[in-house]
Amino acid sequence: MTVSSKTTTVGFIGLGIMGQSMAVHIQKAGYALHVYNRTKSKAGSLIQGGATWHDTPGSVATVCDVIIAMVGYPADVEEVFLGKDGIVANAKSGTILVDMTTSEPALAIKIDLAAKVKGQFSLDAPVSGGEVGAKKAVLSIMVGGDQETFDAVLPLFKVMGENIRLQGSAGAGQHTKMSNQIVVAGNMLAAVEGLSYAKKSGLDPQEVLKSIGTGAAASFLLNGLGPKMIEGDFTPGFFIHHFIKDMVIALKEAEAMGVNLLGLRATHRLYEKIAEEGGREEGTQALIKAYD
Repeated sequence: MTVSSKTTTVGFIGLGIMGQSMAVHIQKAGYALHVYNRTKSKAGSLIQGGATWHDTPGSVATVCDVIIAMVGYPADVEEVFLGKDGIVANAKSGTILVDMTTSEPALAIKIDLAAKVKGQFSLDAPVSGGEVGAKKAVLSIMVGGDQETFDAVLPLFKVMGENIRLQGSAGAGQHTKMSNQIVVAGNMLAAVEGLSYAKKSGLDPQEVLKSIGTGAAASFLLNGLGPKMIEGDFTPGFFIHHFIKDMVIALKEAEAMGVNLLGLRATHRLYEKIAEEGGREEGTQALIKAYD
């Protein structure tokens, strides 16, 4: 099957900060769209635009050719795909299942195996780029699965992102996302420490950012979230509790492989402290509070 807006019906499950924008792009590209979210109100604008609402993920699965999930935690992924009212149990043979949640590699493999038993196809395709990347449709999409299924879904991926790569078999997309999150954690810690140092030394952090934001220290996080750190704007583009979830998965996978991620452990401890102090729902840039 080749995905096309003229012939393919798409299901989208999970309309949070990023999922909402991703679903909007799919709808605007002309695909027939079916949606489910725990809170129906978040689907309001999509329904007004012509999307069909469903009361369960399984109901979405019965009528769609491709089903995308963008939910919160691995437990949510397992329920949505493998639960009694989930996707695998209700989708027809030949349906393509795409999990774009950041989740566990082993769970991606479990879903893939369950899908194959039913004659379905599965991809794990977590993304990076945050709320801004989702809104602008420039997400990096890291995919695990077989080449034929990847090629079939590529037109749909291109509606949501730009850097789209097949990294290997089932689970490879999730492993790639863990590598991404490890780097993000290190960059976040570096940005926070650099700006905290500038402030403590009596410099104007805004002016410092203008200098270091174009040099060797420049990064997407420094330039994108640095101004928010300085201003004390902790509005979430990516929730702290979701990032903690990602770091826990990465630490677990690293431990299983015998890799000691010292920097990630340090960053994880700081984020846990902020979460315990009431910052779970704040954006990841709130890490700077650990240095105030």
